[in-house]
Amino acid sequence: MVVEGEEVYGEGVPCWVDAQLADVEAGKRFYGELFGWSFEDAYGSSVWALLGGAHVASLAPKTDGRMPTVWTVSFATPDAEALGRRITATGGRVVMAPFPVGDLGVAALATDPEGAVFGLWQAGSHRGFGRRHEPGTFVWAQLYTRDTATANAFYGGLFHEALFGEGARPDFGRADVTDVFPAEMPPHFLAHFRVADLDGALGAVQRLGGRVQAPPFETSYGRVAVVTDNQGASFALLQR
Repeated sequence: MVVEGEEVYGEGVPCWVDAQLADVEAGKRFYGELFGWSFEDAYGSSVWALLGGAHVASLAPKTDGRMPTVWTVSFATPDAEALGRRITATGGRVVMAPFPVGDLGVAALATDPEGAVFGLWQAGSHRGFGRRHEPGTFVWAQLYTRDTATANAFYGGLFHEALFGEGARPDFGRADVTDVFPAEMPPHFLAHFRVADLDGALGAVQRLGGRVQAPPFETSYGRVAVVTDNQGASFALLQR
């Protein structure tokens, strides 16, 4: 049975993260140890990741070995079809048209004008995160881009209310790729998970077969390190 998120996520708010992995069982061992997640069957061959009984992420097997091993951030929308049209009209691209995921909701995949990939989620019975902003859960998404002006215009136009509306708390920001990564790194979203002890979490990542991509650095939203799991999926750890 799906435990719904307690919140209703407004359009443009990050509402879910999922990992596409070659080996879901290996992913369960890695993230279960790192974040204290437990797991249960979800849709198809995917699994829910739970913390304290609440859904916090999902792990899915790659359907094609040529697909990247990645974490994807999805943004809430009441109408994935309409948002897809706006994305296309403003220079982005819909790479996977909206499709139903049982009664859970409607998903789609898109890119911004620079090619950074993100998901869309139109909620059905599954609204999104059951818990967030706590240790072991999603806390922030950072867009690394080469053209901050274009990114500001694109996302500001798409998600104006989430970014600038009264009481806005978008849970995502943007930075230049070269602030953290080599210049050849393509633009991308990086999911951040909160931890209580960043140094201890980095030790666990390495012990579990992952690696540190970028050692700890200070940001306006906390102390961050970028890591990969034991299959190569990148994500960030954030201590606030």
